[in-house]
Amino acid sequence: MAALLLLLFSAGVLLPSIEAQEAYSKLPDKYRKGVDLALQQLNSHSGVQHHYLFFKSLLKSDIEPGFDVSYIYHNFYLKATKCVKGTVDARNCKFRDDRPLIDCAICYKTFAGKIEKEPKPYVHCLHKPALTEDMKTTRVDHCNTMSYQSGDATILASKGSK
Repeated sequence: MAALLLLLFSAGVLLPSIEAQEAYSKLPDKYRKGVDLALQQLNSHSGVQHHYLFFKSLLKSDIEPGFDVSYIYHNFYLKATKCVKGTVDARNCKFRDDRPLIDCAICYKTFAGKIEKEPKPYVHCLHKPALTEDMKTTRVDHCNTMSYQSGDATILASKGSK
């Protein structure tokens, strides 16, 4: 009986991190690349001590004007785990419930499935309690401006030949 209880307890403890990994793996590749970019930037900060995992998406959108170009916007949560920063295999990393979620918004342009360097990808991540409504509005405004001021050529601007 004790072994069964231990097994059930272990499954319950590991289940949230497994669910998070499943949520991440179910993201379309174009959104996963943005989550990876946000995690890379988060891990570059010296004050970050824990390993973070994708927790869930809040809002996803993309504009596909054609020519294999997409403008991606993704708002999501990252959650701290009990693993230390830099953990390579996060399968056994359990979520911490004593740390606030990190709310991230990211927007970027892709061409042929790869994130372009121009316009520079915008990544804004902040602990959820510190995020204000003004900050949320600023994020969306920045991303909307980015997608409409890219200066990309369109089919209407091209000259045909006879």
